[in-house]
Amino acid sequence: MTSRNELKLSFSARSENEAFARIAVAAFVSQLDPTMEELNDLKTAVSEAVTNAIIHGYDSDGTKMVEIEASIDMDMVSIVVSDRGRGIEDVELARQPLYTSKPELERSGMGFTIMENFMDRFEVSSSIGGGTRVDMQKRIESKKALYN
Repeated sequence: MTSRNELKLSFSARSENEAFARIAVAAFVSQLDPTMEELNDLKTAVSEAVTNAIIHGYDSDGTKMVEIEASIDMDMVSIVVSDRGRGIEDVELARQPLYTSKPELERSGMGFTIMENFMDRFEVSSSIGGGTRVDMQKRIESKKALYN
């Protein structure tokens, strides 16, 4: 019997689906009995990644799809949020705190910084016209995770 468990989810790039994505990932991870802080960190990171895909990747075009893949392996949660949207021209610039490509929407420019600070591992890959992929990992320190 393997300890790995997986989730794949695809949904329309509509802002109202951001809450659904947060809840779905939280429900999936709850089997590890995370602390409230761990769960809130995961939910916030997923929320930021999904919001970026919707707003920046697809310009809020609800006909496009955002995808989430999550897996649990022992005490490690891996989450990938991806889109097939416009892509990021300069990933390093986009990762700078307070940088936003949409200042007219009063975006804070802190999405990547928040994800990086709330997760144990965080990577962004992107190609112009090919979309963006955010890979995140977080170790869950609960007793349940340690004994699964």
